[in-house]
Amino acid sequence: MTTRTRIRRRALAYYRLYRELRMIAKGLLSTRHPILAHVIPIRRCNLSCAYCNEYDDHSKPVPTEEMFRRIDRLASFGTTVITISGGEPLLHPELDRIIRRVRRHGMTAGLITNGYLLTAERIERLNRAGLEHLQISIDNVQPDDVSKKSLKVLDRKLELLAEHADFHVNINSVVGGGIRNPEDALVIARRALELGLTSTVGVIHDANGQLRPLGERERQIYLEIKSLGKRSYARVNQFQEDLAHGRPHPWRCRSGSRYLYICENGLVHYCSQQRGYPAIPLDEYTPALRRREYYTKKACASHCTISCVQQVAMIDNWRGPQTLQGFMPIPQSRPLVQLQSVPGDD
Repeated sequence: MTTRTRIRRRALAYYRLYRELRMIAKGLLSTRHPILAHVIPIRRCNLSCAYCNEYDDHSKPVPTEEMFRRIDRLASFGTTVITISGGEPLLHPELDRIIRRVRRHGMTAGLITNGYLLTAERIERLNRAGLEHLQISIDNVQPDDVSKKSLKVLDRKLELLAEHADFHVNINSVVGGGIRNPEDALVIARRALELGLTSTVGVIHDANGQLRPLGERERQIYLEIKSLGKRSYARVNQFQEDLAHGRPHPWRCRSGSRYLYICENGLVHYCSQQRGYPAIPLDEYTPALRRREYYTKKACASHCTISCVQQVAMIDNWRGPQTLQGFMPIPQSRPLVQLQSVPGDD
């Protein structure tokens, strides 16, 4: 790496930190905007991991103009961060333009990918588009019949990212049920740090996004990985301490309000594991509905392992007690203005 490249990357890292601190400050000052929106430009994936319920093998990409319209709508909400996922988002032929649209609104642009389609040229295109964060989850060292997202296959991709990426790269490994060799997570984490990338560890969830408690050896590995480094804001995951020990975690899930999951059909859901609730078109998702969900308890929250939702909620866990029980569909004939009687706290 040349001195010029090193200086440029350091400057970009400081700028990302500034934007992240500004995101937190904005979230602390007001509760009336989404902090993170997760958007799906294509549901198709080039892999078929046995545990995954977020893909198919046939869906067409969402038309680019429709993606622009959704991003513009989210920007009008005051959304701070947009993370693009799938399926496999790199299969969308206009992904670079979608990222540029996010950045044009001043929002932070993130990407979650399986990494298979990354090349040096593709990484340089992501640099030019303005991508700021990328995450790859690697499940094992050797591919098996559960997951092909292995270090053996992806190690060269990680080297390319270390060499070419101007954006922040995080490698996430997982421990928990369904992972045959828990030691693999430690190997993956060490390799990521060796390459100058950041590393996080997640507790694997079931098909409903719920906890699968760790065994003793899995807990030891989980704690060892967490101790390896502190360079990524994604390590704001103290909630996993409870989950790793099989304990329910007390928190206030703000999905549907501070966190929005927008599926390929343009519907707002609580998260990837709770699709169908509330399943309201983004065009019809009003400030009153977001306010309602801010104060609504989620029945699945106590054993949830969805890190991004948990991290977003940390900004508000100290305020805004949730007094509404569960999602209640609102008849179209009922004036939405009635929901604005929910008390504010910003």
